[in-house]
Amino acid sequence: MTAPPLLAVDEAGVVFDGPHGRVEALRGVSLRLHPAEVLAVVGESGSGKSTLARVLMGMVPASSGRLALDGEALALDARARPLRQRRQIGMVFQDSAAAFDPRFSVERILREPLALLAHDDAPSPRALLDSVGLPASLLERRPHELSGGQRQRVGIARALAGRPRVLICDEAVSALDVSVQAQILNLLVELQATHGLAILFITHDLAVVSYIADRVAVMRGGEIVESGELAQVIDRPAHDYTRHLLAAGL
Repeated sequence: MTAPPLLAVDEAGVVFDGPHGRVEALRGVSLRLHPAEVLAVVGESGSGKSTLARVLMGMVPASSGRLALDGEALALDARARPLRQRRQIGMVFQDSAAAFDPRFSVERILREPLALLAHDDAPSPRALLDSVGLPASLLERRPHELSGGQRQRVGIARALAGRPRVLICDEAVSALDVSVQAQILNLLVELQATHGLAILFITHDLAVVSYIADRVAVMRGGEIVESGELAQVIDRPAHDYTRHLLAAGL
């Protein structure tokens, strides 16, 4: 890619104090996400993918390293980020049921980020539902009254509330049936094309990677062990771990 990166990570590290001593969840992670591209981050459970997503959101402050958004330093802690930066990154979680307060209606679920990220051209809850292919009749429903696919669409709608330029999807289709997975992937592709979103797509499923990604970064043990264009990594893997993932059909 020749365009300057929209999101840049340089030498990010995360160290936790665990019951058996210090644990390095991320070690020296560097990556670039360019405008309007889909970068897939792939690896097995425990490889550090979700920790990386939370570092980018400022939910887990990195112990070391630097982040930048559109060339401007991005604070490691979300609370220190100005509102204009917080609007720029949205996140879709793996477990849509756990991500919502079960007492809230869909309308309230969508109004909360709209209030937090208030801006002049903020979309309405109705418009957000429409953007993800859901009818306004769902606004009064509670999460338990929705199907898994509908809940995940609501999760995507919520992530779009700030009109972000970057969308982070953390295993966003792994809990869904195969047919519903395809529908959600198609929706993400459509939104990416319509809004020019840059998407960081975290997954353990290489079949999904082949469908949606432009580039791939492979994580193992908190490190990126290989990265490159989709065809290069999938067809000509350079690292033994990538070959292991391909052979295992992950």
